[in-house]
Amino acid sequence: MAEEEAKEGVGVNSEGSDSVSRVKKLLFRRMLVGIKDGRFFLGSFYCIDKQGNIILQDTVEYRSTRQSSPSPMEQRCLGLILIPSSCRTSCHVDSSIDEQFSLLSLQRTSPR
Repeated sequence: MAEEEAKEGVGVNSEGSDSVSRVKKLLFRRMLVGIKDGRFFLGSFYCIDKQGNIILQDTVEYRSTRQSSPSPMEQRCLGLILIPSSCRTSCHVDSSIDEQFSLLSLQRTSPR
């Protein structure tokens, strides 16, 4: 049974493996993710699943506070978090210009 499953995995299309190799290059890079309620999370990219949910590690949450506060942003350390794709509004990765263009082509090929 396990041999049959292994044989089926051998026929993975090149487009899928190309996408995986591009995402692997992002592992452990700093990523800033914004969500619908206005908060931002800054952490190290740990993984993404087929649905687009992102896991960040060593994450810090930033949220805006009242203007009467001395600092316009409040922060707290969270550690390992999962950000659902349905909540995400923006996603930025520390990377070179060439890598950013590569990610743009990855975005166009991913199914929605």
